[in-house]
Amino acid sequence: MIQSLYTASTGMLGMQSQINVTANNIANVNTIGFKKSRAEFADLMYNVMEYAGTSTSDVTKSPTGIEIGLGSRPTAVNKVFSEGSLKQTDNQLDVAITGRGFFQLELPDGTPVYSRNGAFKVDSNGTVVNGDGYTLIPQIVVPPDATNVTIGTDGTVTVVQSGQTQATQIGQITTTNFINPAGLHSMGDNLYVETDSSGQPVQGTPGLNGLGVLRQGFVELSNVELVVELTDLITAQRAYDSNSKVITTSDEMLQTTNNLKR
Repeated sequence: MIQSLYTASTGMLGMQSQINVTANNIANVNTIGFKKSRAEFADLMYNVMEYAGTSTSDVTKSPTGIEIGLGSRPTAVNKVFSEGSLKQTDNQLDVAITGRGFFQLELPDGTPVYSRNGAFKVDSNGTVVNGDGYTLIPQIVVPPDATNVTIGTDGTVTVVQSGQTQATQIGQITTTNFINPAGLHSMGDNLYVETDSSGQPVQGTPGLNGLGVLRQGFVELSNVELVVELTDLITAQRAYDSNSKVITTSDEMLQTTNNLKR
C-alpha cells in the first residue's frame, strides 16, 4: 500500500520534467534555428515476488512470475535536430543550412561554438558576426564599398564593389558536422559546445561529404510544432493528474486500514 505512494510520486516528478521541456519548446517556437527537445523515460527496478519459471509443483512452472514496478525516472532530454522551415528574408547576410551542419563562431575568449542560426550581420570593421557580435569562422570581412554580397550554395562569398562590374571572392563559409549532434552542450543563445559525447567537429564545404547546402536570403525557423507540443502538454497534465489520483486513493485506503481497529 505504502509503495504505491512512492511509485506515483516518481510519475508526478517525471511529468514535471516533461512539462518543463515542453514549456521551453513552446517558448522558443519563434526562435531562429532553435531545435526542440524531447524528454525520455525508463521504468525503475521491480519488486520480484516470484520469478518467471519458478516451480509451482513437481511438474509445473510459473509462466510469468510476479513482478511489481516501482515507478519511472527521466533518462535523457534529447535534442531533435530535424530541419525547421525556411523563411525568406531577402537579407543578403541571412543564410540557412538545408541539411546537416552548423556554422562555427568564436566567442571573445577564443572558444569555438556552433549554431544553426544564420542571421548574420557586419560589425564596424565589416566582419561578419552573429546577433551577439561573435565572429563567424572562417572570418569574412565585407569591404565598405561593397554594393552586393552573394553567398553561393557551397559557401563561396563574393562581392561587387563600387565602380566595378566583376565580382570578387572575399571568403568561404564552411560548415561543421558532428557524429552525434544530440551530444552537444546547449549553452543558450542558439549556441552549442562540443563535448566528449558529440564527437570531434568535422569541418567541410557545404554540399560535400554529407553537409547541407546554403541558401542565401533565408533563415531556418524553429523545428517546434505547436500542435505536437500542445498535445504533449495535455498528455503530461493528464498523466500528472492520474498519478496524483493514485496518491489520493492510496491515502484513502491507508486511512480505511487505520480505522479498522476502531
